[in-house]
Amino acid sequence: MATTTANPSALNGMNKASNGQLRGPPFGPHAAIQQANPPLSKTSFPQSSGGIKFGADWKNSLELPPKDTRVRTTDVTSTKGNEFEDYCLKRELLMGIFEMGWEKPSPIQEESIPIALSGRDILARAKNGTGKSGAYLIPLLEKIDLKKDHIQAMVLVPTRELALQMSQITIQLSKHLGGVKVMATTGGTNLRDDILRLDETVHVVIATPGRILDLMRKGVAKVNQAQMMVMDEADKLLSQDFVVLVEDIISFFPKERQILLYSATFPMSVQLFMSKQLQKPYEINLMEELTLKGITQYYAYVTERQKVHCLNTLFSRLQINQSIIFCNSTQRVELLAKKITQLGYSCFYIHAKMMQEYRNRVFHDFRNGLCRNLVCTDLFTRGIDIQAVNVVINFDFPRSAETYLHRIGRSGRFGHLGLAINLISSEDRYNLKTIEDQLVTDIKPIPSSIDKSLYVAEFHSLHTHTHHQEEEEEEERPEIQEVGLV
Repeated sequence: MATTTANPSALNGMNKASNGQLRGPPFGPHAAIQQANPPLSKTSFPQSSGGIKFGADWKNSLELPPKDTRVRTTDVTSTKGNEFEDYCLKRELLMGIFEMGWEKPSPIQEESIPIALSGRDILARAKNGTGKSGAYLIPLLEKIDLKKDHIQAMVLVPTRELALQMSQITIQLSKHLGGVKVMATTGGTNLRDDILRLDETVHVVIATPGRILDLMRKGVAKVNQAQMMVMDEADKLLSQDFVVLVEDIISFFPKERQILLYSATFPMSVQLFMSKQLQKPYEINLMEELTLKGITQYYAYVTERQKVHCLNTLFSRLQINQSIIFCNSTQRVELLAKKITQLGYSCFYIHAKMMQEYRNRVFHDFRNGLCRNLVCTDLFTRGIDIQAVNVVINFDFPRSAETYLHRIGRSGRFGHLGLAINLISSEDRYNLKTIEDQLVTDIKPIPSSIDKSLYVAEFHSLHTHTHHQEEEEEEERPEIQEVGLV
């Protein structure tokens, strides 16, 4: 049941804004935000050849991003020691990989890339933020044949924002390949533009289910010669919302096709789909535990009326690089975003009822570091990878363990550190215990002071993190009334 506001005055009394961009004052002295992503265009992305001449020193010609010196957890460092060169990839693709800042394969990439290159179907479970995108995009791009002018691969994702993000990553990875044509197609954009774009050469389509199925039924998006289909966030794609659409989409593919499924959670719907659609899939399971090792989880026990005050306290005490704040309804997202702005903090908001052009703008401006805080619904829980986010706050506690897992996975990306803070009212207490048990994780009462080495890169070293964890294990769990922040 959605959380109701016991004290409407805490959130109400503000003018309505529709574009999701509510600006507070400029960032403070600790506002270093990574700005690595170019602006996103609407639906299609032209490519150009890098024109690189290879020699023995080809790596010296690469435009590498600044080296990431942050300590990483074993979620991404516990590898077999493979290198990307070990997979016999095209040198032009290797150039794109290294220029993304990807130095060595993560565990899911090590397990996945050689199997995907061999042509087998894959069913892969891995934590959010451990490199699943690279695990399927690298073999997908390696297999693209530029001599063929038809759609050769499709990546299916559940949200428009994730489609745009995946398009950007695909373009960046393939920029030296000499003309791979990548297209994003999602609902909420001009259908005519997509039809015109598909009249030209497209090799890779990144799509949400409803829009691409419409284009397929119209005979515009032809996949009868496509060899690979990827389903990212497969559990969501195979939920009741999408599963009929997905099965219709697959019916347009040739019988001899390769299907790759990636997700952090695999409910029964995935198992049923696997037995029906996949051919002897190679199963990968890197989920000995569900939550990322680098995320420290706390709860603050508050009344509904205290939530905004508690949030204000967190903003003043935490060193936030960027934060994502989750609410359980679109109305509460807008009200809270305006309240945060009134308190003097920079804030954007995003939810599914906004116009698509506003959603696109908010999403890509937040990725580029133009705002520190983003308030959103669960629209933003799936696969969204913003490296600068180091704090996630559940203003409204989620209703399920699966939603909780995806929400907190927006911080601590790719083995880095992050903080997840949950504002818990009396009606959430049972849910908190249930989610702890289901995820086999520990959500601790919030202390009066949070060690910056747990979530701020420049304060962290491997020694301090290990030492702090040992100290915490020895401490007794304080009573719920002793929460110091509210």
